[in-house]
Amino acid sequence: MARFVYADNAATTAPSPEVISAMSSVFETAWGNPSSQHSKGYEAKELVDGARAKIAKILGCSANEIYFTSCGTESDNWAIKGAAYRMRKKGRDHIVTTKIEHHAVLNTCAALEAEGFSVTYVGVDEQGRVLLDELREAVTERTALVSVMYANNEIGTLQPIDEVVRIAHEKGALAFTDAVQAIGNVEINVKELGVDMLALSGHKIHAPKGIGLLYVRKGLSITNLIDGGGQERRRRGGTENVAYIVALAKALEIATERIPELDRVRAMRDRLIEGLLAIPYSKLNGHPTERLAGNVNIGFECIEGESILMWLDMAGICASTGSACSSASLEPSHVLLAIGVPHEKAHGSIRLSLSHENTDEDVDYILETLPPIIERLRKMSPLWEEIERKERLTK
Repeated sequence: MARFVYADNAATTAPSPEVISAMSSVFETAWGNPSSQHSKGYEAKELVDGARAKIAKILGCSANEIYFTSCGTESDNWAIKGAAYRMRKKGRDHIVTTKIEHHAVLNTCAALEAEGFSVTYVGVDEQGRVLLDELREAVTERTALVSVMYANNEIGTLQPIDEVVRIAHEKGALAFTDAVQAIGNVEINVKELGVDMLALSGHKIHAPKGIGLLYVRKGLSITNLIDGGGQERRRRGGTENVAYIVALAKALEIATERIPELDRVRAMRDRLIEGLLAIPYSKLNGHPTERLAGNVNIGFECIEGESILMWLDMAGICASTGSACSSASLEPSHVLLAIGVPHEKAHGSIRLSLSHENTDEDVDYILETLPPIIERLRKMSPLWEEIERKERLTK
């Protein structure tokens, strides 16, 4: 293998050395149960409280508004189900979301539909931005919750969350955003943003898998998702994962500090997009500028994305066709279909997602490696033969 390039940071990121060091210290010395009434327990509790306070400061909220979870999916489930069950007692049994949400949101909404809730799935434009007029029309006096992701995990498009919040609150509905992909890419202050709830996950910002959080605005009471002991102020049962909580705080601190450095990542992204769009019959998916700094989602006609990934992997390049959470599905991306990509073309899209760890040499290698792969695969495609035949006839 000539070179190894990891370009699948939207799926997960490598834990940073600083995060690993922070975790190791907890594993070695502060392994007590934070609920225990002795010195080892107090030591662990102090670390949890310190991490919570650090995260709250970064997000612009109070420490008692932060609840630790196992991942972004749990946070999404808790926010949506917890708000839906609570608001139903007020006569609100309607949820509004978009057609391009993560499956953690879409499948949660589907589960609530089976329980009698109604859900409206608002459309997006061809660049993946939510249709605000359609959203405004969808929200009614019966709406309990409006759930719109901050940044799409597949095509990288950023949403106007402040406008979404305004529309929700005008009708008395709660506003929730899944910010799992956005964190570390944009400055997030939950008070300025105005959201009632916000979800994050650690493994997208160089913390380990298995830790996330849910911000719940002070004064808002939502139904518990996990009952148990008195952890997380009796809102989420289960012994706290002290080492991972410390890791999340450290990773969030580093990610926030590095936001000003994202211009370099954007420059790599734009150079990669420009180079890949030079390939005939290729198309950028998502907004050209209002997108995540490292997200590159390109569709190539007449070939399958899975075949591209196989050849890239053999060349030492890690990429994906979209969400890692739905990679086992043979169906085309629901996100690409929602932005108007035809069914047959949606299969030919791949996602390359860069981070601070990537280099210009990585981009050079991708641009050297990918075009010949596309050419090779198209030579085996009868669909490509038909395009070439039509081109010859028009000359």
